[in-house]
Amino acid sequence: MQPIHFGLTGLAVMGQNLARNIARHGFPVVVHNRTQSRTDDFLKLYTSEGTFTGSTDVASFVNALERPRAIMIMVKAGQAVDAVIQELKPFLAPGDVLIDGGNSYFLDTERRVKEMADNGLWFLGVGVSGGEEGALNGPSIMPGGPIEAYERVASIFTSIAARVDGVPCCAYIGEGGAGHYVKMVHNGIEYADMQLIAEAYDLLKNGLGLDNDRLAEVFARWNEGDLESFLIEITARIFRVKDPETGGFLVDSVLDRAAQKGTGRWTSESALALGVPATTITEAVFARVLSSMKDERVAASRVLPGPSGKVSGDPDAFIGAVRDALYASKIVAYAQGFDQMRAAAQEYGWRLNMGEIATIWRGGCIIRARFLNRIRDAYAERADLPNLLLAPYFTEAVATAQENWRRVIAEAVRLGIPTPAFSSALAYYDGYRREHLPANLTQAQRDLFGAHTFERTDREGAFHATWE
Repeated sequence: MQPIHFGLTGLAVMGQNLARNIARHGFPVVVHNRTQSRTDDFLKLYTSEGTFTGSTDVASFVNALERPRAIMIMVKAGQAVDAVIQELKPFLAPGDVLIDGGNSYFLDTERRVKEMADNGLWFLGVGVSGGEEGALNGPSIMPGGPIEAYERVASIFTSIAARVDGVPCCAYIGEGGAGHYVKMVHNGIEYADMQLIAEAYDLLKNGLGLDNDRLAEVFARWNEGDLESFLIEITARIFRVKDPETGGFLVDSVLDRAAQKGTGRWTSESALALGVPATTITEAVFARVLSSMKDERVAASRVLPGPSGKVSGDPDAFIGAVRDALYASKIVAYAQGFDQMRAAAQEYGWRLNMGEIATIWRGGCIIRARFLNRIRDAYAERADLPNLLLAPYFTEAVATAQENWRRVIAEAVRLGIPTPAFSSALAYYDGYRREHLPANLTQAQRDLFGAHTFERTDREGAFHATWE
């Protein structure tokens, strides 16, 4: 029998599906869960899919593995990960590899890599994207930590990852918490992408008056062009699903209060710390926060006045304009995300390969899209590209969409339809393309009330003036 070197603890849905995926690719897996009944149920259901060995406690779990061991932890981020590590440590030996496959905060991963190294152990922080379906059938995998540790499990991860054009959607990201950082930014971009799609939906439904059947047609058509992506595809599907309880469309029965698990907020907090203007991602986070204030919004809707009405003119022309606004805003969101990763690489000493990151995001993950081929090509042409907006394809794409982009936002303002992500993306674009911004006045104010000094346009140095 083939020696078993790989174990997985944490058999919630993601853990179960990853274990099944690994076993289906010919790698025996020892499985463990704190609740024994979950392990028993797993073995009853899935033993036909591959070679699984169950365990009754932590000691039997670790001891069932041949050394050098590789153990993947699939539990909730935060204290739960540290608790599992402490349970495992007494039974581990130097050279064993621990792998955190959850959405852990990257600085926690940095700490764990160092703590494990002090004990002669390897630690990997591995971003896994694709949800339950991706975990089972092929996710996008972003491993970070010591390269020697990754090489020990690379064959497993590249085997189970999604593939696009024969290329596995898995690549070593970098040292320390780099893998979890890139997964965090992936999720931040996901927040922005979803909010942009929601704003397009709002404009088409409440601004133009399209029903769900027509919305499904529009998004399905968009999915045949440059906007082709997993999120656009599932949006078209959502509009077709009927509610078995009411007979109407299910999307209309879903409460407009969006939840979040924190990775978008972490992305925004890190952007602020790094001084990167990830405005579209941050507006998407705030949009979810505002949506959560449902009771307040209901009360405010009865008090606060605003405009109403519908879009006038050719409906198809406005649909095309919204499509252009969505595409241009999407470019900005990705530009901000990649700019943030570039800044993080400089701050933390990681050698992030932006083109490779775009490549492994093309399949398996939630933001997989045709669009990522363009990003990969942009970095292949210029590895040190400072901003995606400066790549010729994206410069031209935004220039082409610009008139419609502005029209859509102006129409949204006229109708009182909030478009925070569309608007912030355009404001970022206009700010980035401007040679001169009004920050000279800001600096003058700071110098007047706080003697913070300012720079001059005509010579080097720091200056202070008497503004009376």
